[in-house]
This record gives sequence, structure tokens and C-alpha cells, in this order.
Amino acid sequence: MNEQHVIDHLAARQPEIVDWLKAFLRIPSVSADPAFVQGMHSARRFLVDRLEHIGLANVRLLDGGGEPAVYGEWNGAPGKPTLMVYGHYDVQPADPVDQWRTPPFEPTEVNGRLYARGTSDVKGSTTIALEVIAAFLSVQGACPVNIKMFLEGEEETGSPSLRTLVERHRSLLQADAVLSADGGRASAEVPTINTGARGNAQLEVRLRTAHKDLHSGRYGGSVRNALHEMARLVASLHHADGSVAVEGFHDGALPPTARQRDDTAAFPYDEAAFFSDVGGSAHGEPGYTARERVTLRPALDVNGLWGGYTGGGGKTIVPCEAQAKLTPRVVAGQDPAAVIRAVLRHLQRHCPEGCTLDVVAMNDGSPASTLAADHPLVRAAEAVLERESGRRPIHVRLGASVPVTAIFKEMLGIDTLMFGFNLPDEDVHAPNEFFRLKSIGEGTRGWTLLLAELAKHSPASFHAGRG
Repeated sequence: MNEQHVIDHLAARQPEIVDWLKAFLRIPSVSADPAFVQGMHSARRFLVDRLEHIGLANVRLLDGGGEPAVYGEWNGAPGKPTLMVYGHYDVQPADPVDQWRTPPFEPTEVNGRLYARGTSDVKGSTTIALEVIAAFLSVQGACPVNIKMFLEGEEETGSPSLRTLVERHRSLLQADAVLSADGGRASAEVPTINTGARGNAQLEVRLRTAHKDLHSGRYGGSVRNALHEMARLVASLHHADGSVAVEGFHDGALPPTARQRDDTAAFPYDEAAFFSDVGGSAHGEPGYTARERVTLRPALDVNGLWGGYTGGGGKTIVPCEAQAKLTPRVVAGQDPAAVIRAVLRHLQRHCPEGCTLDVVAMNDGSPASTLAADHPLVRAAEAVLERESGRRPIHVRLGASVPVTAIFKEMLGIDTLMFGFNLPDEDVHAPNEFFRLKSIGEGTRGWTLLLAELAKHSPASFHAGRG
């Protein structure tokens, strides 16, 4: 195959690709909020139409009891590896909407950036993967490898039904490896390869101090206030230096290897700018750099804390109820289910007398993932990136979590290379999320070359010596 013809075709079609991405972004596919159920349905229909149009076979929805995944396949490369290409169509809520400078679901181009919810995470990179497959089929009539497209609808809620979905469709999802559009680049200037990511879990709890809200003039100062107690409770999760104070939280955590710390140190990283760019300040586990804490060490964060009156004006009450949402990030060797239960035990043990603590929701999440440095996915990516940049790529790990990487390894025995083209500063999960338009050209070229490079490896090489 001559992949340059494919690259040229994609470059000529970039305006059409951008228009298709904009149409995708206009669909409010928010998986966390039931109010957006129609948006989720519309996104699936939109993707099914696209997969059928570009020539994939067996296009269908795969149900695991939650939001279905969109699936399609092309099996016209006998003797070549079968790659599952992963992306997700769900996005985070746009809140707080009043902090957006442009409408979150009306994509807007500003100075080479495309602003909208889901541009960077991860509809932009998902579009790149789709369009490269479409271009191979259009220009060459074939792909260099066999393809199984898997577009998930629950990544932004921790993939709660993914294990059930894989169990139900295990035979259909057999492949040699996974190439993920999610994950992103660590730098726009330095070539990097993602060789792993932290895992995560989720917990939401409710604390009650009375049967109802109370008048603060009649009861204030004489009864427990739910917000006061919840604030003290979540503050007890950490020591003053920012390290986690939960007993058992670090159980099983493997210390960073010398190679991981060397790779982390080799990555150009301005720690002062890391904090100043967001108006933040350094805080966390002593003995590690900021980048090591973000990528190589566990963490625990309170994501939301609320209760009482939050409307306009004042309301003089003693709140009877407060809630909190928490997520740990776990590293290799840790069981996220054990970690989240350690957090829950800590909260229960420190819950003050006279208060009740209930679990509203708990998700065991997924473990951390690691891709061996000598894996064919890594070797192929190294070959492409070194050829393109003239520099040997640095191996990096993600601080974020991509549950599919660990779940596919656990249940299907296949490894994942994250090869997305979003960048760290694109305000993912925040107001004014954006994606650089030049990343589309860089991404379509990179994916084209990588698929061609992966075709040089035998299917057996993806499984040799790997458990």
C-alpha cells in the first residue's frame, strides 16, 4: 500500500472532516445526566450512519445494560493483525455553562482552535481515527490491518457496564491489540508514547445530622450542622502536607521503577508553569515531583461537596444533610475496589457520633494499566514518531484513567496503545474546552503511518510471552 496517497487524500478532505466533527460536537451526548438521553441516542445513530457509509460491516449496537457501544468491522486483510480501534462518543457535562465564552454545543473556531464540549475529549481524536479508516477504504479499497471499531458511550462515567458488555460479546471482540483514540499527547513539541495510565474508582456519600433543616436562630450552636461535619470529615482524608491519610489507601502500590522515574525526568516539564497556568500552588505527597505525583503515584480527590441552601439571597438554616463525591486514582499493583472501600471505612470510622453516613453510589472502577516497552504497539509507534520527528520518543504515563485499557487486558488478554492527538492544555472537563485544528492534519498523518507500520508485525507477535 502507498500510504502517502491516503495522507494526501485526508489533507484535501480536511474542510469536510472539520464539518463532520462540528456536526458530531453539536450532539449533546452527556452520559452522566439522564436529561441528555436523546443526545446519547442521536450520537449513536450519527456514528452508525458514518460506519455504514465508509464501508464497515456488521455495524451494530453492543448492549451491556447501560449506554450501548457502537461497533463495526472490516476483515479484509488475511494474515494481518486485527486491531480494535477505540474511541468514545460521550462527553462531560458542560457545567458551569455561564463560564463558557462560546456555546458549549455550538462548535466555534477561534484562532486555529475549535471550541465545544467534547472537542478534545475525545470527539476530535475519534474523528481522526474514523477518517483514516475511511480514507484507506476509499483510496486503496482496503486497510493495512483488520479493523474492529468500538466506540463506547460510558467512558465519562467510569465505564460501569463495560465488563458486562465485553462478557456478552466476548467472541465478537477478539483482537490482537487495541489502538485508542483516547489518551492524548503529553507535548506538542516532544514525541511521546503513552505506556500506561492510572486507574480510578468513585464514591458518593450522604451525611445526615437531623430529620430536617432547622432554623439557625432556634437551633444554631446547639446541634450538629451537616455541612460543618462533612467538611471536617473530608478534610480528615489528607494530612496537612497533602498526602493521603486513609489507612490502607496505598496497599499494593508498586513504587515507580527507575525507568519510569528516568523517563519522567527526561520529559521537558516546567513545574512552575504547571501551577501558574492554572493559578494553583504545589501540594501533595512529599518526595516526588509534581509530574511524578500526577502520573506515578496514587491520589484522592473530593470532586463535589454540597448541602444546605445555595440559591439567591440568604436562608438562615442549619442544614440536616450534606453530600460529597470522591475519586481515587490508583497505580500499578492496587485494587481500586479495595482502595475505594478503604476510603469508605475511613469516612465511617471518622463519622461523628449522632450523624449517619450512607453510600449514595459506589463504582469499583478499573485498575491502572501498563504497556510493556518492547510491545509491538510501542515499537511501531516509536518507529513512526522517530521517523517523523527525528527524535527518539519518550515513554510517558497518563495521570488520567482510561478504563478500557485495563478491562480489555483483564477480560480479552489484549493490550492498548493510547494514540490520541489532544493536548494537556485544552481545558478537558472544564469550560471552554477546545481542540487545535492543526492536530487533525497531524493526527490523520500519524494514524495512517501507524496502521501501515503495525501491518509489518505478525498477529502472533502481539501475544508472544504476554499473559
